[in-house]
Amino acid sequence: MHSLIILDRDGVINEDSPHYIKSVDEWIPIPGAIEAIAALYNAGYTIAVATNQSGIARQLFDEATLAAMHSKMCSLVEKAGGHIAHIAWCPHGPKDNCHCRKPSPGLLESIRDTLGYQDLKSSWMVGDSLRDLQAGDRVGCRLALVRTGKGEKTSHELAALSHPDSVIVSESLAEFAARLLDFHADTP
Repeated sequence: MHSLIILDRDGVINEDSPHYIKSVDEWIPIPGAIEAIAALYNAGYTIAVATNQSGIARQLFDEATLAAMHSKMCSLVEKAGGHIAHIAWCPHGPKDNCHCRKPSPGLLESIRDTLGYQDLKSSWMVGDSLRDLQAGDRVGCRLALVRTGKGEKTSHELAALSHPDSVIVSESLAEFAARLLDFHADTP
């Protein structure tokens, strides 16, 4: 089974907004992110997305709009030659006490179970917020922070993790992908 890379969505794959991404038109990929997903997929990685979408609980958009955003994302990735195996999303707000909203591990556990992985110890969690990395940390993922989205602020909060020195920090998803693929190219 191929190694799994779990990506946060807003701030990692697409531009984020403090006002939420509420429509297909507002869903704008970060330069290089779509191509990075395709490159990782073509190198043999399985790609999944784990995204908190509390805009649904806040009634800023509905599930049909979210599905349309994800359709746009998957279509762009497919056109670039890649594939997203699964998207797990949480519709709840921060006060709903659900098990799925990151930093809780529910979305990552759902991805693990849906895609048939025994555990996530050889998987990556790539995010721009501390809660992304905390969710990955809780299920044993290797952790990567991108400085896009909220990542610059988050880079100063890594001490909250169990192994902050092991977090790979990259400027963007494109840089993370290039580093990971270069590392594997150099490994005999």
